[in-house]
Amino acid sequence: MNPQHPEVGDRFRRFRDQASGGGSGGRRDGRGGRGGRGGRGGEELAVPRAEFRSYYGRPILKPPVWTWEIAAYLFTGGLAAGSSLLAAGGQVTGRPALRRVGRVAALVAVTASAGLLVKDLGRPERFHHMLRVAKPTSPMSVGTWILSAYGPAAGLAAIAEAAPLLPERGPLGLVRRALPPVGHAAGLAAAVTAPALGTYTAVLLADTAVPSWHEAHPHLPFVFAGSALASGAGVGLIAVPPAQAGPARRMAVAGAGLELLGAHRVETRLGLLGEPYRTGRGGRLLRAGRALTVAGVAGALLGARSRVLSAVSGAALLAASVATRFGVFHAGVASARDPKYTVLPQRERLARRAGEASTTEQ
Repeated sequence: MNPQHPEVGDRFRRFRDQASGGGSGGRRDGRGGRGGRGGRGGEELAVPRAEFRSYYGRPILKPPVWTWEIAAYLFTGGLAAGSSLLAAGGQVTGRPALRRVGRVAALVAVTASAGLLVKDLGRPERFHHMLRVAKPTSPMSVGTWILSAYGPAAGLAAIAEAAPLLPERGPLGLVRRALPPVGHAAGLAAAVTAPALGTYTAVLLADTAVPSWHEAHPHLPFVFAGSALASGAGVGLIAVPPAQAGPARRMAVAGAGLELLGAHRVETRLGLLGEPYRTGRGGRLLRAGRALTVAGVAGALLGARSRVLSAVSGAALLAASVATRFGVFHAGVASARDPKYTVLPQRERLARRAGEASTTEQ
């Protein structure tokens, strides 16, 4: 062996002794032995416990590429659904003003929804391509078909409100007489589709890998359904005389109850993943939404005979719906950007499964 070039084994032993505190001047344990591994004294080397920091501090998940158009789409879809239910309520209770306002608002809202969705997709033909297949397991595919079924029905119901403007005689007179029954059927069809339109976006969010959206899948549909009802009630309170706004007030109470219940569960039953719904921009928007919802319902009940107070209450309910939808959107984006919302819940699930496995083995 060349003394200037020691064997690899000698090099490894020297490195091991230096790492364990041995060698010349190295630390020895209380029994005179070298500190090292294998129970020969001293402390064993251990890898520090991993933190939830990601590589170079970057997010583990890619944050959603959706922009404000999708948050606005969440609102307009709910508004369209709530307005159609409002119109159906006016239709079956013989309140023509409520029926008319609900139908027109539904058409405006669903048109805005289609525009926002196409803008987010980038090219209009992409919406058409979604209709070439139907995948029940895909919330996006199901939502596209729901929107395609709801839109024509809501549009036809709104067009039927223009029947009194047509002449009574001639070909247009026939159209004038045919539109009301057609609008009646279309309005009911839109109302039947409305609950799916108002809640499928909650399923769409929960179907993603975004932690705070995915974990909230049992509760987000309640939030979105309540918000849709409250926004539709807000339209009725703003545009309809108080004498005809009875169904709108009842919708406001029902919607507020569902929305507040769902929001409370989202914030309190998700553990760490409920934090984005309480803090940051999402938390501020959701708190504002709750306050506006309570104020809107109180004003609707107390101002049953006041046109001004009813209108203010309706505006508060609409603003509450906007704040709630944008709050849920921003809470999900915040949870995707922070690695702890991905890593820590995974650790908790692994620890829980390990505990369940050990209990089963025993």
